Amino acid sequence: MAALEYFTVECVEDKGREVYEQIASDVLLDLDLLRVVEKLHIFIDPRVPVFVAVGTTRRSGGLVRIRDFADVIVEEGRATLSIGDETYLAPMLSILWGRYGKDSIDQPDRFSVVVHLPEGEDPREIEEIVVADPEEGLYRDLIYALQIVAPEGFKVRRQYHAGGVFYYVASENTLPQEIVDTLVAEKLNLIGVTL
Repeated sequence: MAALEYFTVECVEDKGREVYEQIASDVLLDLDLLRVVEKLHIFIDPRVPVFVAVGTTRRSGGLVRIRDFADVIVEEGRATLSIGDETYLAPMLSILWGRYGKDSIDQPDRFSVVVHLPEGEDPREIEEIVVADPEEGLYRDLIYALQIVAPEGFKVRRQYHAGGVFYYVASENTLPQEIVDTLVAEKLNLIGVTL
């Protein structure tokens, strides 16, 4: 766990703390999240019962735009995209279909996409269309990891991620929002963060 700047597990039972430290370490390592999670504080109290994980993430890269993986060749009334990396081809096609309609998009081969543009559209705008946000995938993976780490049966959950800060609260019981807010604020304060 040396990749984390700060990592601690707080539990009312010493043995429980040790077990959850190991579980959290293994899950973060297995899901390759050590490179993106910067700080992590986990609090477990089986008497309540409640599981709280708060932390911060490192920036995982910027938005992926069409210009990042395709060359755009502008011709009269259309733009031909020469795909250099197929990784984002499927989400790009979905976005283009939504924006221009399926009838305006041709794909003569797997490395080319032709967009027939509406009258007056600046073809260079296509280069700036965002097709992926690495932060969304990170958030999904992080929540999945915390669901694995949380005690089984803790199905009542609240979660948050924005601006590199996250929290995940789970319990067997419904927790009033004031209690969640207080616990989260207290644990975030321990890692030097406020919402």
